[in-house]
Amino acid sequence: MVQTVQTIILQGGQRKIFFKKPHVLRRIFVSIQALVPPEAWAESRISFGDPMFYSYYTLAGFSKYFQAKGEGIFQGDIWVFNNATGDLPYTITEILL
Repeated sequence: MVQTVQTIILQGGQRKIFFKKPHVLRRIFVSIQALVPPEAWAESRISFGDPMFYSYYTLAGFSKYFQAKGEGIFQGDIWVFNNATGDLPYTITEILL
């Protein structure tokens, strides 16, 4: 089992792969959290294998946290796009088994 925990800062308008596709092990847990105060509005987009963000999950308003666990979760690249105007710090966690 491998656990990865990182803090990453994305500039406004920047997109980045947060988790690359695992090649040997399987992903069983992933979480992404935007580290902003509860009252702050900051929009982020999470895309599963789509770097153009045609299909995405939105973190905005009071929802600043995404988590998935279990054997059936997405195994490809996970992208995050900071749609806010300022820099945003994120805490990301992945567990591979």
